[in-house]
Amino acid sequence: MQIWTGLGNPGPKYTMQRHNVGFMACDVIADMHDFGPVQKKFSGWVQEGRIGTEKVLLLKPATFMNESGRAVGEALRFYKLGTEALTVFHDELDLAPFKVKVKQGGGHAGHNGLRSIDQHCGPEFRRVRIGIGHPGHKDRVTGHVLGDYAKAERDDLIAMLGAMGAEADWLARGDDARFMNDVALRMQE
Repeated sequence: MQIWTGLGNPGPKYTMQRHNVGFMACDVIADMHDFGPVQKKFSGWVQEGRIGTEKVLLLKPATFMNESGRAVGEALRFYKLGTEALTVFHDELDLAPFKVKVKQGGGHAGHNGLRSIDQHCGPEFRRVRIGIGHPGHKDRVTGHVLGDYAKAERDDLIAMLGAMGAEADWLARGDDARFMNDVALRMQE
């Protein structure tokens, strides 16, 4: 089993914020791969399903971003899994908008959700970094991250999320390079 966690904040006022793109990715993957109904578990919402031959538990922590690690830790302990089974989808300031990169381990770069998971589970988990771009000056970062996607960005957002959902099988198989390549190719269409 793999646990795929999308990072975000719960509640309708956060739905379209850039910081919630991890939640959005989980929702699209669940829809495109016919995952089961949403259940309340592990201080969050979970959906179970299969991507290809792999069993995947999608987890959206309901703890707010700063406590995401609590929910992730609960799920890993329940299934007796290590961080090698964990994939985290999150917004990334240091990537251009709508670029998707996958990396294993690393720091949290000031991302409070990643910091919390590091504290509760350790840093050696796979990250699907979803670019939101940098606003140019550090004083504008909070407003940018917590701002909603602009109407002009929505088509690109939908295309990127759809590409990630369509290529999720490569991620489930552990072929991160093929996942990134095929998502990028779909974004060029």
